[in-house]
Amino acid sequence: MPLWIAITLTAALLQTWRTALQQKLRGQLSVNGAGVVRYLYGVPVGVLLLALYALLMGHVPPGPTLPFLAFAALGGLLQILGTNLLILSFGARGFAVGTAYAKTEAVQGAILALVLLGEQLSPLAWLGIAVGVGGVLYLSLAGKAMDAATLLRATTQPAALYGLGAGACFALTSIFIKSANLELPHPDPILRALVTLVAANILQTVMQGGWLALREPAQMRAVFRTWRTSAQVGALSACGSACWFSGFALAPVAMVRALGQTEILFTLLFSRFYLRETLKRSEVAGALIVVLGVVLVLVGR
Repeated sequence: MPLWIAITLTAALLQTWRTALQQKLRGQLSVNGAGVVRYLYGVPVGVLLLALYALLMGHVPPGPTLPFLAFAALGGLLQILGTNLLILSFGARGFAVGTAYAKTEAVQGAILALVLLGEQLSPLAWLGIAVGVGGVLYLSLAGKAMDAATLLRATTQPAALYGLGAGACFALTSIFIKSANLELPHPDPILRALVTLVAANILQTVMQGGWLALREPAQMRAVFRTWRTSAQVGALSACGSACWFSGFALAPVAMVRALGQTEILFTLLFSRFYLRETLKRSEVAGALIVVLGVVLVLVGR
């Protein structure tokens, strides 16, 4: 199995676990408060991962450049916006379906990677991405008739708009994070990915943490008061982002994002057994269609 596939599957699992914990924090924290914990508490874990990897491989991490910092800051800001939109989508429709809307990032990322990075995919891989998005659409419609009026209503409801916006932000995040990685002068892509992770998390903590301190000071205190759960969110976020960033460094962004749609399977499992949400038969069917799309992407890679 190619390394990027194993890394991406691990990233999808860790991200689902982190998002489920983050959803539980929504009863104690605001949208920005629940968002900032993943960066604030993720910084020390990211630094530890970087130090351990550098020590193990005998490498010296490369120093940041201005273009690298600019790309990392843009990617970090878009990830903040995407995370906030994703959390907002949960309240409108529920954890599983809110995440499903955001998974349109696969096709959005494929198009953006083609335009901005020149990444090419085979026709079968494009078909797989289309099938995966079809599964997401079926899941979002929750078994309703797929006529034009129903489709319009489904894609203009708040959960859909939040989720689609989150998908666009995450797709752009992938592009800018890969661009930041490529700006670092070092041959080891994993080391570059970990440096990018630490830099992005520090910048994200400054950006969203500064906003929280100025606009929601009570929430900043709550972020530290909920440190037990928040620290778990931060640790899972750092480990998951390390895998995502490494995947982007090793393979085309579109392929990584397409395989990342397997997150919907982990999402349904967490939704049912961790958050105790009731799943509909149509949600399971939609997830299976997504899996079929992922298989086509991998066969056509």
